[in-house]
Amino acid sequence: MAGSNKPKILIADDSEMNRSILQDMLEDEYEILEAENGKEAVVKLQQMGSEIALLLLDIVMPEMDGFEVLTMMNRYHWIDDVPVIIISSESSSAYLERAYEAGVTDYISRPFDDLIVHRRVINTILLYAKQKRLMGLVADQILEKEKQSSLMIDILSHIVEFRNGESGLHTRNIHTITELLLRRLGQISDKYQFSHEEISVISTASALHDIGKIAIPSEILNKPGKLTNEEYEIMKTHSAVGDAMLEQIPFYQEEALVKEAREICRWHHERYDGRGYPDGLKGEEIPISAQIVSLADVYDALTSERAYKKAFSHEKAMEMILNGECGAFNPDLLGCFRDIADEMRNELKTRSGNRQIDQMEARSITDEMLHHKDLTTSERTLRLLEHERAKYAFFASMSREIQFEYSVDPAMVTLSEWGAQQLGIREITMDPLHDEAIVGIIGREALEELSRLLRGTTPEKPVVEYNCKQLVGGESRWYRVICRATWSSDEPAVYLGAIGKSIDVHTEHTRMTDLERRASHDGLTGLLNRSKAEMLIRERLSGKPEGNYALFIIDLDYFKTANDQYGHIFGDRVLQYLAEKLQQSVRSGDIVARVGGDEFLIFLEYRDGFEMAVERIFNFLKGEYEGFQMSVSMGIARTGGAPSEYEDLFHCADQALYAAKRAGRGRYEFYEDSMNDTLSAISPIDCDTKPAEE
Repeated sequence: MAGSNKPKILIADDSEMNRSILQDMLEDEYEILEAENGKEAVVKLQQMGSEIALLLLDIVMPEMDGFEVLTMMNRYHWIDDVPVIIISSESSSAYLERAYEAGVTDYISRPFDDLIVHRRVINTILLYAKQKRLMGLVADQILEKEKQSSLMIDILSHIVEFRNGESGLHTRNIHTITELLLRRLGQISDKYQFSHEEISVISTASALHDIGKIAIPSEILNKPGKLTNEEYEIMKTHSAVGDAMLEQIPFYQEEALVKEAREICRWHHERYDGRGYPDGLKGEEIPISAQIVSLADVYDALTSERAYKKAFSHEKAMEMILNGECGAFNPDLLGCFRDIADEMRNELKTRSGNRQIDQMEARSITDEMLHHKDLTTSERTLRLLEHERAKYAFFASMSREIQFEYSVDPAMVTLSEWGAQQLGIREITMDPLHDEAIVGIIGREALEELSRLLRGTTPEKPVVEYNCKQLVGGESRWYRVICRATWSSDEPAVYLGAIGKSIDVHTEHTRMTDLERRASHDGLTGLLNRSKAEMLIRERLSGKPEGNYALFIIDLDYFKTANDQYGHIFGDRVLQYLAEKLQQSVRSGDIVARVGGDEFLIFLEYRDGFEMAVERIFNFLKGEYEGFQMSVSMGIARTGGAPSEYEDLFHCADQALYAAKRAGRGRYEFYEDSMNDTLSAISPIDCDTKPAEE
């Protein structure tokens, strides 16, 4: 057929005269299809779909009118691909408003003007053609950015898991399971609704859940047997360390990716029943992202072989989790977990090794964004690209490392903004092996050796590490370069370049030391935090079980009044002042910590005259700070020379504090057995009771 390659226009009008006039106007440039009623138009749309470039639609027709046709087009989403121009003599505002609300692109009134018809038809077809091209462009960019994010996840996985001898698949698996759970949770519950962007952010952030393990000593990280209590307490600090690492990022603290990553790092070991760590959050206090990663982490740990255990089967792992053998989880999440069980097993086999969204999924994401009613096309595109830029910038600034991307053809190095500033060179450099600036920093021999190592990789084993000296800021220092080679999907694969980072070894060590301190100390007062204090107290109780020890729990009275009357900044200064007084009131070897809020802890070994020492500490903490009357309540429990467990001692002191506050505050109480009558009891305890003379 001569006109078969022309764009197709469907004219739906019950007037043969109208169809004939429109055909005469358009047939030179378009292939014309005709429908004499709405029902016939729907049949053609159903048969030909997006082959139709435009529908010219009359409203008043027999069997099915124009509005009914529009209803069908919206129901089956044909209107997303086929633009509609109304042709009618009706011009009332209510009539036109209804048409535009149904998705109509334009309106042409009768009688027809040849020039207007041509212009409206051409404009509409070009508009939709441009939108389709834009969708393809954005989809391609999504694919490319997802590929880069995937590479970054691989590198982070390798860095985190290299130290404990794992393959890097753990982090990949967490990413996959998190994504599946997010999608399913959004399907079954109106309480949790996640956009494509939110799913992408949380899934990407899940890759960082264990970055704090970088600070854990390797002898604990790789221990083949069961950890001791002390070793386990050290291992538990990785969640707070990870949070501290992300908190140190100088920029992007308000970015969604940074916020999600910090929540996941810190709280992915919390439990729904409140028995997790580091903060003992319970139920919905735990962010849903951290809950999901926690569940994914448990499943992958069960189904993976570790130095201390064999892998369980998928079926056994599911049974253990659903039966509550691995801790308490959100019931909604467990339901989702059961729903995705088969899909998850299949996806972990096919996706975790090389997770990239396919073209159809990318187009789906693009289509959703393009039809968001609150955004124009250009704004939607910019928002997507800005989101991807923020993800990349986050990774680049996370540890203030020199990150780069290298391509073979053309030979080019692209540095992160921070990396270029650190080195004092351009962000983009052509032919790096012959660029004087780069050769001057790294040296030709090191560049050639790194190139040789990268070309010697394979698509299956693409990661290399290389240590070399670099001249930065006029000083020669050792750097560790970690790269992932990129390969084409051809057979055989072709080496395309690499993506990687260069890490100052000395700065990395210094930063890790600082992070360890931040993970073990309270950020406001500088005292030990509760987790670190608990670990140290356990060590002392086990190292010298027959010693005479006392545990104080101290509560600042009327602290809410300080906040309400003077503000939270003043309240923070009050807490800092009390922390200084606590440190001054005890010996240098005693343990002082902030338990949380306005509660503090002292642990010490005592000798004779202990009651006088308690009175001295209590009176020293009283006084005035900038008009605020300082008053404390204290609960004290003692071991009395008998071996004791930390939980028992803390419980006793807590009960004594409760008794002091019930008696009117501004006082202290020693633990005594009668307190069990008014407070819920726990397992038998070894705490000494209050002296008779007190």
